[in-house]
Amino acid sequence: MIEFTLWDILRNLLLAARWTVLLSLVSFIGGGAVGLGLLFLRISKRRSLRALAKYYIELFQGTPLLMQLFIAFFGLGLFGIDVPAWLAAGLALILWTAAFLAEIWRGCVEAVGKGQWEASASLGMGRLQQMRYVILPQALKVAVPPTVGFSVQVVKGTALTSIIGFVELSKAGTVVTNATFQPFTVYGLVALIYFALCWPLSKSSQILERKLNVAHRNH
Repeated sequence: MIEFTLWDILRNLLLAARWTVLLSLVSFIGGGAVGLGLLFLRISKRRSLRALAKYYIELFQGTPLLMQLFIAFFGLGLFGIDVPAWLAAGLALILWTAAFLAEIWRGCVEAVGKGQWEASASLGMGRLQQMRYVILPQALKVAVPPTVGFSVQVVKGTALTSIIGFVELSKAGTVVTNATFQPFTVYGLVALIYFALCWPLSKSSQILERKLNVAHRNH
């Protein structure tokens, strides 16, 4: 029987954690790009575009991420499309992240006073110019803390991708446990690694929120 040292276990978990980090980054960056597009649709003057974005957001916020992963992995297979687990995981997480970021950012844009819209319109700015030069710079300050805070949910959401076979930190924990028969040690280390990834993000979100609130009060 092969003996596994604590370092052997930790090393294998850290190697798997890189895929958790990579998947989180891809999901957050991709979700941010799609979410920005959804934001513009959500605040569009055209009712049909607003409705389209609203239904998308409600669909992805109103269904479990687990179901979305299953559909991305098995659903496309019904049409004869072979989807690798990493691709299905990335696609599902990007679409899920986009729905939440779009709604977070919509709230931040709506927090900007209507007077700012009217003032910029009086200067002859178009819709895109209003967003670029007046609204988004102000909304960005409000959006930073909740956006950073939501990134913690994205990191934790990657754990669900193990259900479709993507080998990230949680899946690696199961594999290592089956090999070592040390579940307490393995899952204890898995929890510590997740904490090491998520705690700095949570803390930075709190610090940013406190700093921006102070700046806003001083202003």
